[in-house]
Amino acid sequence: MDKITAHLGSQNYKTEVKTATNTLIVDEPLDLGGEDLGFNPHELLAASLGTCTAITMKMYSDHKGWDLTDVKIDVTFEWIKEGNKSVFTRNIELIGDLDTTQRERLLKIANSCPVHKVLMNPSDVETMLI
Repeated sequence: MDKITAHLGSQNYKTEVKTATNTLIVDEPLDLGGEDLGFNPHELLAASLGTCTAITMKMYSDHKGWDLTDVKIDVTFEWIKEGNKSVFTRNIELIGDLDTTQRERLLKIANSCPVHKVLMNPSDVETMLI
């Protein structure tokens, strides 16, 4: 993966996130002191799961030659502080001429997306000051 750079300047909580070719804004909502100029970090995390799931399902469907014309995914994220647990809920709508077997297979494929795998396994974060 290419390097991701997050830069928070003088504007309260507005953070520019850049790759070599793309930029997006992440911010906090108004009630947390931000200006609500973009996704907040939790929304961005949920968006990563939703988009990775949709792309993985579409790639698999294309490879099989199935008629998946549209994928709509709603993701909610809740962090339960007391149990130190994250709960993601995905509701997936598959649109196209798919039989029950294809739909069930695509549901299993949803759990094969790389972001899902990362979220379901232990992770380490190494942090260094430069």
